[in-house]
Amino acid sequence: MSLQDRDKKHLWHPLRQHQLNPNSVGIVKARGCILTDEQGNEYIDAIASWYTAVYGHCNAFIVDRVYKQMQQLDQVMFSDFTHEPAVRLSEALIKILPDNQNRIFFNDNGSTAVEAGIKMALQYYFNTGDKRSTFIAFENGFHGDTFGAMSVSGLSVYNGPFEDFLIEVERIPTPDGSNHERILRQLETLNTSHKIAGFIYEPLLQGAAGMTIHDARGLNDILSFCKTHGILTIADEVMTGFGKTGMYFASDHMDTKPDIMCLSKALTAGLLPMAITSCTESVYEAFLSDDIAKGFFHCHTYSANPLACAAAIAGIELLTSKDIQGNIKRIEASHERFKNKVREHPKVKGVRCLGVVFALDMDTKIERYGHLRDKLLKFFMDRGVFLRPLGNTIYIQVPYVISDEQLQKIYQVIEEALEIV
Repeated sequence: MSLQDRDKKHLWHPLRQHQLNPNSVGIVKARGCILTDEQGNEYIDAIASWYTAVYGHCNAFIVDRVYKQMQQLDQVMFSDFTHEPAVRLSEALIKILPDNQNRIFFNDNGSTAVEAGIKMALQYYFNTGDKRSTFIAFENGFHGDTFGAMSVSGLSVYNGPFEDFLIEVERIPTPDGSNHERILRQLETLNTSHKIAGFIYEPLLQGAAGMTIHDARGLNDILSFCKTHGILTIADEVMTGFGKTGMYFASDHMDTKPDIMCLSKALTAGLLPMAITSCTESVYEAFLSDDIAKGFFHCHTYSANPLACAAAIAGIELLTSKDIQGNIKRIEASHERFKNKVREHPKVKGVRCLGVVFALDMDTKIERYGHLRDKLLKFFMDRGVFLRPLGNTIYIQVPYVISDEQLQKIYQVIEEALEIV
């Protein structure tokens, strides 16, 4: 019996209506940029398996580091102990994070990294005797599926049944280069009428919203406003972090740095689940007290798992290497050339690039999880490319080790798809 048939007996997949779409492709091998299914078909992983496997699947350098760590220390609870991989990872991260970040808190995944960041902001003000309950977030943002992360997300396709149970959030538009003065006036009004704990944002690039890009100068002005008015800023870099925007972090594109950062996905190069919420020393100090209750009582069983830490350390070594930085620039240049080639196509409504991210909006209405979107997904898979459209947006976010030939194949199947929509 095939993996696909065995799967249907017991498994419940995310982001799917099983009544309409019960089948899953059985993957048996992954290496570099290639996924291989149980029939031996190969697919270029053009989205790095949800932006995680940025150094390629089963990267030998990372696998070897994790294998060696596995023989030394596999797991130990982090509330009472520390260990070399966690300490080394903190040291490596602080070197590449924005200069104001100084404390590292471990989580399990992107949603829990955001959850911890939200709780840090709320408790920061609670501990200082200034109880605040409102968050500001961008329209159409996405920050995860736990309750706090859902609250600050703005895509009702994910949140609809739970909206009556979420924390208070006021939404603002993303800056587009012409509207940030209007946004600042809105923030002035909100700051007067609400006790605002924090502003959470996806810096420069909103992933689930269709890889929409916003204006760096406008975002910097928003962050400056928050700093001036004592509003903690939380950068959700779960998707954007570790080189995807052409810099180590999307926050590096702005002069004003966040108070709190949320990291996951590419953190461990797609090998093991782990996340981090980092913060400034001043945020951390608000939790220091003779009163035990002012500590941050938030914990995950696998916090700072040594194997995941080993993968993350190896990933950072690759990220900062000359070869990977050169590859990122090569991919950026390739995307720009493809953008210029297809931007005037009659079926293209818009096209944009940022770092290794390429996004193309088709001039066709496609539901986010509808029949036409599924037909498009199958079209790509039948041609040996795994691309996962977000509604009418086709996006690319490839592993940094992809070859020029593989990139050209991705571009080719996108051009072919434009002829059938």
